[in-house]
Amino acid sequence: MKALLLSGGSGTRLRPITHTSAKQLVPVANKPVLFYGLEAIAEAGVTEVGIIVGETAEEIREAVGDGSAFGLDVTYIPQDQPLGLAHAVMISRAYLGDDDFVMYLGDNFVVGGITDLVDAFRAERPDAQILLTQVANPTAFGVAELDADGRVVGLEEKPEHPKSDMALVGVYLFTPAVHEAVRAIKPSWRGELEITHAIQWMIDAGRDVRSTTISGYWKDTGNVTDMLEVNRSVLETLEGRVDGTVDETSEIIGRVRIEAGAKVTGSRIVGPAVIGANTVIADSYVGPYTSIAGDCRIEDSEIEYSIVLRDSSVSGVRRVEASLIGRNVEVTPAPRRPAAHRFILGDHSKVQISS
Repeated sequence: MKALLLSGGSGTRLRPITHTSAKQLVPVANKPVLFYGLEAIAEAGVTEVGIIVGETAEEIREAVGDGSAFGLDVTYIPQDQPLGLAHAVMISRAYLGDDDFVMYLGDNFVVGGITDLVDAFRAERPDAQILLTQVANPTAFGVAELDADGRVVGLEEKPEHPKSDMALVGVYLFTPAVHEAVRAIKPSWRGELEITHAIQWMIDAGRDVRSTTISGYWKDTGNVTDMLEVNRSVLETLEGRVDGTVDETSEIIGRVRIEAGAKVTGSRIVGPAVIGANTVIADSYVGPYTSIAGDCRIEDSEIEYSIVLRDSSVSGVRRVEASLIGRNVEVTPAPRRPAAHRFILGDHSKVQISS
């Protein structure tokens, strides 16, 4: 069995961060989202992984390498344009051969991994297996329609009038039967080959398509709100550890990981939180659910429920929260304007000024 990990796409919902960085490499608890997917694939016993890459290919290659750090054998498959998930399957035909495979969206996050799902698929080998979860806003997802027995009878991509609130999670398992389906469908109104259309084709053709409903935690980290929520969820499982230095005037409360080379002086850190290697926290407050990457500097400031990427600084800012701060960013107070008014008033004028 192989894996197909999708790491293309432009990440428009995470801009401006993704103007200069791949969305799959934005860190959660100081580790790129993509790495969680690679680790889940490796834990499921799948070692051959094809990574679909687009315009951020070089950045993905630099971060992942040949996959050996994860116990994987990685092959990169270029996709010139993001033309849909079914298109990604189509261009991977030579790599996948006649093997079964798991397709994993690189910006998705599934707590608990996919090992049980992969084991069940290997044992029963339906033509396709999809994951579903209940969502509050089904119009933003691919949605499954189920019959009275819970079997999948229809799929729609981002429907205007959803027939259910069961959304497709970004993990799919297929036998080689899917290759006929992706060749048979036409592009949608979005100009993409939709995987939901391919699976619908399989259903209509009488193929064995099954679903598993997950009640655990799943997020598509495609926007800032979800990214911060995933960061919060991962930090909940954090084990505290201090490998850097903390002076006697500082206070560390709860589960806080301070990585090697980091320095904390005159500050209060309330976990769960992670402070990256060689980062300096001085005369500041770092609140819960905050991830600060390596080589950052937080001085005379307060920050909480936020993600700060490497080589950035926050100085003299009294409160930052629910924020995603990119690489090499400087956050400082705005200069104070003089408290003065300048007038040219005609005769008999009457002026009212709020003080």
